[in-house]
Amino acid sequence: MTIHQRGLTEPAAETAIDQACKMLRLPTMRSQFVAIADAAEREQLTYRGFLAELLMGECEDRERRRSERRIKAAGFPRQKWLSDFDFEANPDIPAATIHTLAKCEWVKNGHPLCVIGDSGTGKSHLLIALGTEAAMAGYRVKYVLAAKLVNELVEAADEMILNKTIARYSRYELLCIDELGYMELDKRGAQLLFQVLTEREETASVAIASNDSFGGWTKTFTEPRLCAAIVDRLTFNGSIIETGTSSYRLAQTRARQASGA
Repeated sequence: MTIHQRGLTEPAAETAIDQACKMLRLPTMRSQFVAIADAAEREQLTYRGFLAELLMGECEDRERRRSERRIKAAGFPRQKWLSDFDFEANPDIPAATIHTLAKCEWVKNGHPLCVIGDSGTGKSHLLIALGTEAAMAGYRVKYVLAAKLVNELVEAADEMILNKTIARYSRYELLCIDELGYMELDKRGAQLLFQVLTEREETASVAIASNDSFGGWTKTFTEPRLCAAIVDRLTFNGSIIETGTSSYRLAQTRARQASGA
């Protein structure tokens, strides 16, 4: 097919466009150009308007696919969206603050986020949903359980690849650490976690979800000075969201049981 070929029939033109889109790797334009061309004809769009519609469709679809890849790469255990969060069921959580956090300025500025509350109050939901918002906004995000992260760091130290492992985690613009406080960490594990937090301090964001208040973190980080240093790293210039003590999951279960009865 020559670039300046003229006099193509409609079927030949469609075949030529299909082949060109395939060659140029424009899958959205390839699948939608007929429908967009028909709509442009009905709406009497100019050539420029038709071309703009084609290109915008391709760009939007590429960004959607990039967002999907970033969300998948983050390693979230399940999908959670802010649109699915029931703020009325947990009035302790400030909806306006959460929606402000969803704009991801805190990630842009490398600030931390702490979501604190009892089990079943929506901590992980908020952590994953805000992490998803960051991924959709173009940031590299990683989700990990606190225990898994510490175990990985300990193994890396034993295998003499600790610096490489810490550097890998440093590449993420947002590191989401879930279930911090569910288990006691020995001094070595706590120190290794501290190294990760220090590496990211004021340069890349950390978001954590914990079932214990900061005052109770001495049960997780048993060395007082180290515990204080970790709290400092996770709160300086940061946002703290307290989800309270009333379990939303427990309330939902009781409501279903009462309805069934």
